[in-house]
Amino acid sequence: MTALWIGIDLGTQSAKVSIVDDEGSVAASSAVPVVSRRMGDRHEQDPQDWINQAGAALAVALASLPSTAVARIAGVSICATSGTITTVDAAGRPCSAGLMYDDARAEAIGPEANQSDPVRWARLGYKIQPTWALPKIAWLARNGLLSEKRWVAHQADVLASAIVGTRVASDWSHSLKSGYDLLALEWPVSALDALGIDPDQLPSVVAPGTELGRSGAWWADVTGLPVGIPVFAGMTDGCAAQLSAATLGLGDWHTTIGTTMVLKGVSNRIIIDDGGAVYSHRAPHDGLWFPGGASSVGAGAITATLPSIDLAGASSRLSGLGHRLSSIPTSYPLAGTGERFPVIRPDAPGFVTVDGIDYSLSAAVTLLDPDLLLASIMLGIACVERLSLEMMARAGAAVDGTLSSSGGGTNNEWWTQLRADLLGRTISIPRSSEGSIGMAILAAWAGTAGSSLPETASRMSIVGRVVEPRSAPAALWNDRYDRFVAELGSKNWITP
Repeated sequence: MTALWIGIDLGTQSAKVSIVDDEGSVAASSAVPVVSRRMGDRHEQDPQDWINQAGAALAVALASLPSTAVARIAGVSICATSGTITTVDAAGRPCSAGLMYDDARAEAIGPEANQSDPVRWARLGYKIQPTWALPKIAWLARNGLLSEKRWVAHQADVLASAIVGTRVASDWSHSLKSGYDLLALEWPVSALDALGIDPDQLPSVVAPGTELGRSGAWWADVTGLPVGIPVFAGMTDGCAAQLSAATLGLGDWHTTIGTTMVLKGVSNRIIIDDGGAVYSHRAPHDGLWFPGGASSVGAGAITATLPSIDLAGASSRLSGLGHRLSSIPTSYPLAGTGERFPVIRPDAPGFVTVDGIDYSLSAAVTLLDPDLLLASIMLGIACVERLSLEMMARAGAAVDGTLSSSGGGTNNEWWTQLRADLLGRTISIPRSSEGSIGMAILAAWAGTAGSSLPETASRMSIVGRVVEPRSAPAALWNDRYDRFVAELGSKNWITP
């Protein structure tokens, strides 16, 4: 009769809950959709929706358990999208729209944010990107949305506050893109002053795994979670996926193929690249770091371009491409405009190159049959993944450890095999790869005296399958990757 741990993942499209025991077995899970509003360069969600939908998902999961199991719940932790913010009142209740991770309304403030404290950003290896939270916080301040009675909160903070019943501290993982200094463990006061941000309007910051408070009576009425359950500070969704796969050894890397592609690894130091596309999360253990980045490519490009495609079911058709593999068009599959990693190109358009001419993904729909276009998008994302790993190696990161992967993209077996072949690496896929699993692991580590995070993750993460690279397709895919790199070089996106 082991303890049960709750992980909650607030994603772009849904709120997911997993209730997991000490051995990694999932006792219950549920997911409820979350709706976005996109208006030009703006991407918003209703923060009350985060609370309502996460509560609904948790209520369904708890209702499926016997009362004896509910009594064994020992902790909760939350992950959310990186760089998503809103404002809250003194009780932690949301006061304005949620500005999502890719909301670009503050793009014009980006250069100013980079000049606000360039010495500090260089030491941290950051280049403040236009969609990061720090420019958006400055935008909130300049538009009168921060005041003595309003505070900045990250997406995970809003839900944790609702569970506890009062405003809570943030964790240093979700605070990174707000400008929090992960070396000095402080807010950059001089940078904030330069941008017109009052430091008092920002949350206090604690390490992931720190107890933020205990679940309250209101949340118990809404969800059925017993009063008094510890709520532990979490990490961003990319870090959560890394925990779910137990990718915690030096040189290990994890790729999440969700709406976007997130690559995270493990290093004993901050990794700094010349272009500023890499940023390093501070791990909650052993003085380690989680360097990586979030690309704007991902399965979201497939959903936007081919909305009727059954991603998992397409594997058998793609396996029949045969001699057509060499004719798959080169692509950089961005659903919108702008790339963040492995290159920073706010103006970059997605493209598919057909007969030497670049087309948008939407235009390519009329030129290519769906399977060939799907294969082009998948190949493009695999090439971005390889470019990202090569860039990490050039920046001095060890990349010779294990490679694991999670996210909806791993449900397509042909795509995962393509990635293994193109990368020339074994890819392990966790049986339960949700960020909510990673947060259940973090809660178990935080709530169990004497346990180490790597040991806890290794015990609770279960490998579902292992995909080995094949030597036969290597020449073809290496040639296609070289063409991809040459195409980016011709556009001056990279120096080949």
